[in-house]
Amino acid sequence: MKPFLLIATRAEDKAADDEFDQILRFGRLTASDVRRVRLEQAPMPALDLDDYSGIIVGGSPFTGSEPEETKSPTQVRVEAEIATLLDEVVDRDFPFLGACYGVGTLGRHQGAVIDFTYGEPVGGTTIHVTDAGRDDPLLADMPERFSAFVGHKEAVRSLPDHAVLLAESAACPVQMFRIRENLYGTQFHPELDAEGIATRIRIYRNAGYFEPEEADTLVEAAYQWDVSDANRIIANFTARYARSESPSSLRRAPGSE
Repeated sequence: MKPFLLIATRAEDKAADDEFDQILRFGRLTASDVRRVRLEQAPMPALDLDDYSGIIVGGSPFTGSEPEETKSPTQVRVEAEIATLLDEVVDRDFPFLGACYGVGTLGRHQGAVIDFTYGEPVGGTTIHVTDAGRDDPLLADMPERFSAFVGHKEAVRSLPDHAVLLAESAACPVQMFRIRENLYGTQFHPELDAEGIATRIRIYRNAGYFEPEEADTLVEAAYQWDVSDANRIIANFTARYARSESPSSLRRAPGSE
């Protein structure tokens, strides 16, 4: 099998390694099935998409809708490199799954309006699958409502007309969308279980997502949520796109042209 490419931007080794491990576990992959690139450490290497089954972009401490003058040189570089990569990814309709920060990168690249209107506090929420989502391969076997973890300062306020809304929630109207047939973004975290979000709460307790003294309460609350359905999205993505053949023969979403 051609490996999946994981694009990561977390500077904290514990957070980065935990994200990698959970993508392996929920994607039913081994370490040899994934090549990880940590963009916060070094520039994007030269990539040939023909070498990969698909791309996964994990979460990030970066907030893309912040004023440009407030961004670090590393964030500016990372955003430019991902945008350049997305030029080819979108043009080829190459399998892509962006979680949280990934929804911002793909959404912004495609003309979505992303701002602070629909930020959500750290914790569990209920996701509602849309009519279009019920017909999508990544959500076809999912219940109409399922639980997932969120925690973000920015979100998509409106999608471009060519995007397909796949899932929503009461607090955030764009929780998952698709571009073309093979490009996905989720605002929620399909790669996180309770232990995973507990690790991030502890690591990012001073990052402005919540008051530091709330950390223990948030960790305790996280263990009350069953997010196993959300975790299945990672497996659905890797099972659908894992391949050894040429990327020119990608499977299409039902009813798509």
